[in-house]
Amino acid sequence: MAQSGGGGGGGQIAAKRGKLSSSDADAGADGEDRLSALPDEVLVLILLRLRTTTEAARTSVLARRWRRVWLLLPELRFHLAPDGHRIRKVLLAPNAPPPLHRISVVTEDSAPDSLGAWLPDAARRLSGALVYHRIVPGVEDLASPMPDEAGEGGAIQLPCFEKATRIEINLGLLGLDLPLAGTFAQLTELSLYRVHLRGPIELGDFVSSPRSPRLQKLRIRDARGVDKLTIHSESLLEVDLRRLKGFQRLSISASALNELNLLKCFGKNQPVAFICAPQLESLAWTDSYDPSSVDLGNLGQLQVLRTNGFFVFSKPDCRYNRDFLRLLQQFRFIRSLGILVFYQRDIGNFPYLMEDITMLPLTEFLTVEVVNNGHNFGPSSFHILRLCTGIRRLSMKLHIIRGLKSACHPGCICDQPANWKAQELSLNRLRKVELAGLEGTEHEVVFLEQLFSWATVLKKMEITFDYSVSKSKARELLRTLASFSRPETLVEFYMYHDAGKKSVFLLAPEDQEDTQ
Repeated sequence: MAQSGGGGGGGQIAAKRGKLSSSDADAGADGEDRLSALPDEVLVLILLRLRTTTEAARTSVLARRWRRVWLLLPELRFHLAPDGHRIRKVLLAPNAPPPLHRISVVTEDSAPDSLGAWLPDAARRLSGALVYHRIVPGVEDLASPMPDEAGEGGAIQLPCFEKATRIEINLGLLGLDLPLAGTFAQLTELSLYRVHLRGPIELGDFVSSPRSPRLQKLRIRDARGVDKLTIHSESLLEVDLRRLKGFQRLSISASALNELNLLKCFGKNQPVAFICAPQLESLAWTDSYDPSSVDLGNLGQLQVLRTNGFFVFSKPDCRYNRDFLRLLQQFRFIRSLGILVFYQRDIGNFPYLMEDITMLPLTEFLTVEVVNNGHNFGPSSFHILRLCTGIRRLSMKLHIIRGLKSACHPGCICDQPANWKAQELSLNRLRKVELAGLEGTEHEVVFLEQLFSWATVLKKMEITFDYSVSKSKARELLRTLASFSRPETLVEFYMYHDAGKKSVFLLAPEDQEDTQ
C-alpha cells in the first residue's frame, strides 16, 4: 500500500484535531522522554511513516503519552487485515476524531460479511479516498480471465459515501450491490475491478450526474453484471471500460468527456453504442466495431486514436481485421495514431493481408505495436509507413510472448513480399524514432538499416532493449548500427535495470563509464 508522505497536508489535518488531554501524558518528573514531549501533530507525522495502522496502534505500549496518539491519524491503513470486525472497532473507537482523508484496506480471501461489517462506519467518517483490495490466490492479475463462478461467493452492499472523493474497489469476484439511494456529492474518481454488479440499481444511473455530480474519472474492469451502460454526465472527463463480460450496449452523453477507452467489452456480441462527447480528444477503441450499430457522434476535437489489432497473416474473413478497417475509414486526420499488428506463432500458409489496408488517416505521430513472435515484421512495417509518409515522430514497440518458441524458419512466408527492401520510401519529415523491445535479431537489424535509408532528416533515435538482452549483446548491435547510421543522427541505447522493467539506464559508449 502507498504510504502517506510527511508533507504539510497530514500535519494540517492533524493540527485541526486538537491536543491530547494532559492526563494522557506522563509528567516530566516521571521520566518523560523528549520524543513524547513533541506536539501531537508531530507525533502523528511520525506514526504516518509506519506501514499500517496496526503498527501505529502498537506504539501505545511506549508510554501513557502514546496511548491515544494513533487515534489522531488522518488515515487508516490495514494490510492483510484478518477480520473486518476489528477494523470496525478502530472506526468506532471512543473519542476518535470523525474525519479521515484516506482508508486503505487489503484483505486475503475475506467473506462478504467481514467487509460489510466496517463499510457503513467508514462511510460516516471518510472525507477522502477509500481503497479496498480483496486478494484471491490465482486471480490477482486484472488482465487474467475471470472465472465462471464470479459473484457466487456472496455480495456486499455499498453504502452511500457522501463525502468520499475517490473510491477504488477490487472485490476479487464477489458481488456488489450499489446503494438504492443517496448522492455521492464529492466523488471525483470511481474504480471498480473484478466485481459482479447485482441488484436493481444500474451502474449508469449510479455514475450519472444526479447521483455523482462531480465524478470525473470512471474505470470499470473485469466486471460482470454490466450488460448495458447508459451515462448522462456533465462532469465526466475520462471513461475506461475493459473486459466487461456479457456487455451489449453503451450510451454516453457527456459534454466534458476528454478520454474514452473501450477494450474487449463486446466480445462476439454485436457492438451497439451511441457516443455524444463533443470535447473528446482521445479514443482507444480496441473492441468490435460496426458503423451500422455504433455512432461515435461528432469527434471534431479528436487528437488521439488507438485501434484494434490487425492480423498480418490470417483467413481473409478475419473479424478483427474487418473491424480495424471499418474504424479507420471513419477518420481522415488524427494527430496521434496508434495501431497494433499481430503475427500468429504459426502462420502456416495463411495469405498476407496487409494489402487490405489501402489507406490510413493522415497523422503526425505514429505508434506501431508489433507482436511478431519471431517473424519478420519488416514487410508489414514498410506497408504501414508508406501510407504515413508525413509523420514527424515514430514509436515502435516489439512485444514478445514469453515461453513460446518461434515457428519462424528459413523460407518462412513472413518474408513476403520479398521486394520490400528494394522499394523507395521517403520519410522526409520524420525527425524522431523510438524503438522498444529490441533483442538484436537479424530481422531487427535489417529493418533498422532500411529505416535509416528512408528517414533522411532523422535527428534522434532512442532504442530500448528487451530486458533479456545482455550488455555485451547490446554493444554488439551498437557497433553494427554505427556502420550504416547517419552521423547527424543521435542514437541512444537504453537498457532495463532488471526484469521488473521499472526503469532504464543510458548505455554509454565503451570508452566511458556507464551511467547507472
